[in-house]
Amino acid sequence: MRVQPRQELLEIWQAVVEHSYRDGEWVWGGRDGRNSISDAEQLLCILGPATAIPPFALDSPDRVADDVLAAMKPLGGVVDVPLTLLEAVESYLTTYTDPNGTPIFSAASYFRDPGGKDPDGLKPEQLAQPVVDSFAISLSLSLATIGFARQFRKSLRRRSSRSEIDRLEAMASKRLSAAMVGLLRSFTVDIFEVDSKAGRALCRTFNQRNLSTKRVVPQIHESLREIRASLRDVTMGSGAGLADELDHPDRLFECGWSWGIVRDAPAIITNQEVGEQPAGLAEPAPYIYFTAVALDAIEALFSTRTRQLGLLNEEQLRLAQGLQLRWDLTQQYWSKIAVPTGGGRWPLEDIPWQRTTEKESDYFSLHVSSIVVQDLVRQRAGDSDLDRVGKVLEELANRSRINRRVFAGDQSYELHAPGFPISLGGSDELGGPRLTWIMSDFAPLLLKRTITLAGLLGDPQLRGRMLALADEIWAHLDTRRLRPDKRYGLWDQPARAFEEFSGMYDAPSWYHTKRVVDCLITAAQVISAPPLRSDGLAGLGATLLSEAEHLYDQELLQGSPNGGYAMQMELQALAAKLKRARAILDDKPGTAASLANDVLLNLDRFAAARDLDGES
Repeated sequence: MRVQPRQELLEIWQAVVEHSYRDGEWVWGGRDGRNSISDAEQLLCILGPATAIPPFALDSPDRVADDVLAAMKPLGGVVDVPLTLLEAVESYLTTYTDPNGTPIFSAASYFRDPGGKDPDGLKPEQLAQPVVDSFAISLSLSLATIGFARQFRKSLRRRSSRSEIDRLEAMASKRLSAAMVGLLRSFTVDIFEVDSKAGRALCRTFNQRNLSTKRVVPQIHESLREIRASLRDVTMGSGAGLADELDHPDRLFECGWSWGIVRDAPAIITNQEVGEQPAGLAEPAPYIYFTAVALDAIEALFSTRTRQLGLLNEEQLRLAQGLQLRWDLTQQYWSKIAVPTGGGRWPLEDIPWQRTTEKESDYFSLHVSSIVVQDLVRQRAGDSDLDRVGKVLEELANRSRINRRVFAGDQSYELHAPGFPISLGGSDELGGPRLTWIMSDFAPLLLKRTITLAGLLGDPQLRGRMLALADEIWAHLDTRRLRPDKRYGLWDQPARAFEEFSGMYDAPSWYHTKRVVDCLITAAQVISAPPLRSDGLAGLGATLLSEAEHLYDQELLQGSPNGGYAMQMELQALAAKLKRARAILDDKPGTAASLANDVLLNLDRFAAARDLDGES
């Protein structure tokens, strides 16, 4: 990959710190002002890599790398850095908790009016509505904070300092529980008649062979049979108690997450302190964007890190089980619709994806692709299926003008800036116009999915093609950095990539910068994984190693160890190479083959020298 995660992340960290820490205080806000999502994104630009990539760890003062400490220098020394970050987290948790102790999950300045303009004309009650994006990022921030605090606590000696850490961990745990409850109450199952607008749209999406509706509907029912049965296990939160309605032969359904707490969603019974559980306003219908956001966040609840560090208490584990059930069912649902069995063209390949509202966009295709990849991994699908998803990503890059120029009159760049609007159904029930949500993270999201897919591919050529696409997307994103002064390393300046876009920005967008950081974390994880193992290369390595070991034994039999000190040292070095080659043959056959080849060349040099001595 052209992108070098370590160097890029260090530059971003330096820019984030220089922008956010002034005169000994953490400075909040970016281009869109302050809200519970943007402030969390600002913190996760640092805490994300610090808790996901071991070489970037900041929570253990004795193992902070020199270049990492240099990037964080304005925050102080190895102990000052984590203390300052945790103070910023405490400020965030305090700010987004109301006087009654209820965590706040509103999007505020991220909401827009129906025209996509700033939310100045919207009612305060509307702006205060909790949103799935905030629930999701609160999962990420809370888990990162709890793990970070626990590790840092081990290096503290003063009892008062440890007590402060414990108090902060309790605050983060409370927000984590409240966010999990919010996600449980935002899940929905939308049931509709086959002959409804939504039913016809779903049949049209699924039907890639021009079959009649009478033939398509039974195929959909059969594909979703197991999911329909498993929905009976959804017994708490929104989406519960709907299974019986799904058995009707003239009904279809969608499942996933709405934009906020669903209308009439019941409260979750829990012994965790989560504050008040407000009534929901969101329409009980899945939104592909918020569904993909929720799925990404929920995955962290049952990650290896969460399990190993024991970040969830007993009650949180129970809530996590409820979310994991929804995670499994939702992944399987969208994968079954997008990638049905039976051959032929996939609905996913029919770009752009059309929602059951009949609204369509390349954005929806990208989000469904990400869900499909997760499910294909669960199924342990082969490279052929993953490659088909890769071709979808390549086409999306072309259509969005990431690696193609914008021609006269072309409006494709608007997918990036100002972005794609989503109308939030039910948000106008408190009076005022319906809220709008703007999606403008197409390029970083496409890069993250491309890198993820490249890491899953076993075929070197297919992987190379995906990495080449990742390089093109990164080059596009690199041009969109903010350039002036110390803000280099932060995003987003779309006018640098799209001359047709007239807007210019001075302040950084944490929305975009955090998503680029996520891409770099994914790239670092792919690079950290073992290299691809080629069966052909493994066979060649084994053959070379076998010959090298045999010729080495012959060399010993010739009496070469008695040839003097220099010869003994050379033979010992060759023996060490052979031992190393044998040890890594399975995991790194290419390296093993190179070591064996080096041994063969040296042994041939000995044999050639003997031949010359014999001739003389």
